[in-house]
Amino acid sequence: MPEIIGVGALNMDRLYLVERIGAPGDELMIDSASEQPGGSAANTIVGLARLGVKTGFIGVVGNDSDGACIRSEMEQEGVDVSGIETADCAGRTGTVLVIVDGRGERSMYVYSGANNALNLTSKNLLYANSAKFLHLSSFACEDQFEVQKEFIDRAEARISFAPGMLYANRGIDALHGTISQTEIVFLNRDEIWILTGSDYRDGAKELNEIGAAIVAVTLGGDGCYIRTKGGEISVPASSAEVVDTTGAGDAFCAGFLCGLLSGRSLDYCGRMGNRVAAKCVEAVGARTGLPRQTFHR
Repeated sequence: MPEIIGVGALNMDRLYLVERIGAPGDELMIDSASEQPGGSAANTIVGLARLGVKTGFIGVVGNDSDGACIRSEMEQEGVDVSGIETADCAGRTGTVLVIVDGRGERSMYVYSGANNALNLTSKNLLYANSAKFLHLSSFACEDQFEVQKEFIDRAEARISFAPGMLYANRGIDALHGTISQTEIVFLNRDEIWILTGSDYRDGAKELNEIGAAIVAVTLGGDGCYIRTKGGEISVPASSAEVVDTTGAGDAFCAGFLCGLLSGRSLDYCGRMGNRVAAKCVEAVGARTGLPRQTFHR
């Protein structure tokens, strides 16, 4: 059975590299175009699978070529796809349009599609509770936000949570109940500021006080900051030649959780997260640069 199961959106990412992200009215050239499966929690689960962790996923795709591709590629990565449903009448598979500029920075436009059909069932709850951890990320739709809260309320597994900007924008009151039941919260510097209204140190302290045992904040070139109720550590970044920052936070989660599942120290987990994220940003897309199992041995 999987050690960790993801619950989140399943999308096809369509990536376009440009010299700069345009202002209204601009007409710019696209330097290159590509597409690959994505979704924040899904990227993390694939990253964990590549590192040798037994993984699974709960989500929904449409009955179309994108949905078939997403399912097939996750299966090829070694992810248990028995929790992925195909919704015939829920619209197309979710899509994310990603625009990446010459510095590796990006803008993202999300179409939820079939992701909106996810519901809590006795079958997927039983499956979720078979794992040590559930790793959750954001959905664009309010209904799925409520479904995730049900999963957390009824979960027996430990909870890992990466709210992302979509959920950070909801504010601390909306996420208070979720965070109070979460063991690990992953955020970047901007997300924790938006969520709590405080800098990352004070924001992490607030999340610890709400109930999160571990708060890990990614700081880009400054590495990461990890806080528990018992202390705090800062971990320097790993060097990288940045091509595309898409999926960097998801990759960090994969490295961090891999270390945690191996019983490693938080310092090791932070270093592992930074190393996996550094590999991710050196290639285009959220998964292309994710390292394989021999990486951490």
